[in-house]
Amino acid sequence: MGATKRGCEMAEQTEGTITIDASPAAVMGAIADFEAYPEWAQGVKKTEILETDGEGRGKRVRFEVSAVGLSGWYVLSYDYEPGDQGVSWTFEDGSPIKNLEGSYGLTPDGDATDVVYRAVVDPGVPMIGFMKRKVEKMVIDTALKGLKKRVESL
Repeated sequence: MGATKRGCEMAEQTEGTITIDASPAAVMGAIADFEAYPEWAQGVKKTEILETDGEGRGKRVRFEVSAVGLSGWYVLSYDYEPGDQGVSWTFEDGSPIKNLEGSYGLTPDGDATDVVYRAVVDPGVPMIGFMKRKVEKMVIDTALKGLKKRVESL
């Protein structure tokens, strides 16, 4: 993969940040608890872990979703960073969703954790660029607020 392609991918991403009053391990625990997503991740109706990694965390996960007037499904493949520093995912398949790639980066901040969520979303329906960015921003903001509420309530 050349630098130009990588740079282009980064430019297309939308990003959001939030501080959660918990350790990176607690935040990562909630992120990796895919079975609980329907309880707190708005729009996620069902999850199924298709494959786990060596530590028992979801490596390939199927999601059924309904949000922004769209219903569908997708499968993501997860890659965890060591030491609860973050996780990234790549899109494998879905309908009508055509792409959903991103990452959570976790940085300790005293007794809290700064969380950066980056994502590229292609909902699989035609829309102009600024609307696509708006959908991405909404997905990120909703996910970060839901994650914060989930972790701080545990």
